[in-house]
Amino acid sequence: MKLLITGSKGQLGSEIQALSSTMSGDEFTFVDIDEMDLGTDLAIEEYFKGKHFDFVVHCAAYTAVDKAEDEQALAFRVNADAVKVIANICKRQAMRLIHVSTDYVFEGNGNQPIGEDAMPNPQSVYGKSKLEGERYVLETLDNAYIIRTAWVYSTFGKNFVKTIARVARERTSINVVNDQIGSPTYAHDLASAILQIIGSISSGKADAPGIYHYSNEGAISWFDFAWFIVSLDNIACEVCPIPSADYPTRAVRPKFSVLDKRKLKETFGITVPYWYDSLKKCLSLLDR
Repeated sequence: MKLLITGSKGQLGSEIQALSSTMSGDEFTFVDIDEMDLGTDLAIEEYFKGKHFDFVVHCAAYTAVDKAEDEQALAFRVNADAVKVIANICKRQAMRLIHVSTDYVFEGNGNQPIGEDAMPNPQSVYGKSKLEGERYVLETLDNAYIIRTAWVYSTFGKNFVKTIARVARERTSINVVNDQIGSPTYAHDLASAILQIIGSISSGKADAPGIYHYSNEGAISWFDFAWFIVSLDNIACEVCPIPSADYPTRAVRPKFSVLDKRKLKETFGITVPYWYDSLKKCLSLLDR
């Protein structure tokens, strides 16, 4: 197979790149803004000229959640308009698209795991731009996959785990919100799941296009997550719980964003690791 992975310098793209070495029979191409600028339709069209892939895994996105409130045009350009162009190219060239989306498409005011058929109601510019991208994919392609995820972290890039581990070493105490509940997602696990899905499709084992949810198993608060990061890393720092009202942000975060993964597990037979086990693996790989 020939696979194109966008957002190669991001967390998920980097994890797919790390795993690609185990798939010697397949040809991977990794691109980021230097190779394919999502800022203009022309740049995207130019990149695909003379190229064909069996799968396009679109990981690239505008992910500065708070900054998006002030950069609405840019967020929609990257997360929606560029996705529309890529979807149209995939349709024209008969390429399969796997598009990565987010829990921010939901309002997050419930208390039960969110299924794929739940009504989206994003409360932030970031969430609205990602939902618009999803809609373009669904309108353009009837064989595409959309994979929503949440609370992504890894050994690559900037993320909650690395930030907490660093800041906790610099301070005697830190404050973390305790009223936002979700499921952390180790990007390595998500990357592995995506590659398993591609393998199932290409082998004819399973192919059921549509929307899927993926995050690690379990549900915790950001405070819980931070406490375990500090504890597992043996850092002498007190983690103090605070309400979201005491830590205002530009963008509204979902209060509850635990995703229901049953559809993905049943369709593709994928085992989803528990968040605690994946966190331990990630921490063991972090450079100190």
